[in-house]
Amino acid sequence: MPNAIVFGATSGIGKQLANYLVADGYKVAITGRRLQKLNTIKTTKPNRYFVWENDVQNVENTEVVFKQIVEEFGSIDLVIHCSGIGYENPELDWQKEQDTIKTNVLGATRIYDLAINLFKTQGFGHLVSISSIASLRGNRHSPAYFASKAFQVNYLESLYFKTKEIKGGKVFVTDIRPGFVDTRMALGEGIFWMASLEKASKQIYSAIKRKNRRVYISKRWILIAWVLKIVPSWLMKKVM
Repeated sequence: MPNAIVFGATSGIGKQLANYLVADGYKVAITGRRLQKLNTIKTTKPNRYFVWENDVQNVENTEVVFKQIVEEFGSIDLVIHCSGIGYENPELDWQKEQDTIKTNVLGATRIYDLAINLFKTQGFGHLVSISSIASLRGNRHSPAYFASKAFQVNYLESLYFKTKEIKGGKVFVTDIRPGFVDTRMALGEGIFWMASLEKASKQIYSAIKRKNRRVYISKRWILIAWVLKIVPSWLMKKVM
């Protein structure tokens, strides 16, 4: 039976992916801050879900939790990082910026490193992270969020390059870049091209099973990504 860890499994994409994994025969460690929600998920498949309370802002606790899961499971085939926060913060409120950095940069990096180091020891494993289309450019309304996602995609690419150091070719890194998905993470109102949680999660899970290096969710965001990369900053300043 394959083993997986889902960081940020209390709701949204993380919860959906955990459900798909269990349906596919995985034993899944689910983590998050809201213990009651995790325990409710566990009641649906008590022999497949295993609960750990964790706030990824606490990197020391994240390391403890990760090691406890590995010790109990023995080996880990898949680590999915779904934990993340984001605010519309045009006033640059420091607490909001700091929380975003702690969660999306420090917390994410600790999970990435723990996973890759474990996979290097095991000789196999798959790291998946939910980044964002927001990684491609800056944004005056949500500076820390957009910058944190740019950090994630570049760090993930660096880890992908590092996999060449691991013999056997059995360690994979997948960068999932959603556009707008109907979850509590969606910023703003009247958002266009909003994908349903079910549609987005199914496409993400398919990409995970294929071990894609990088994927945009939904697929039409590939076009937007291409446009974002070529639009000059002076024009982006007018709209972002």
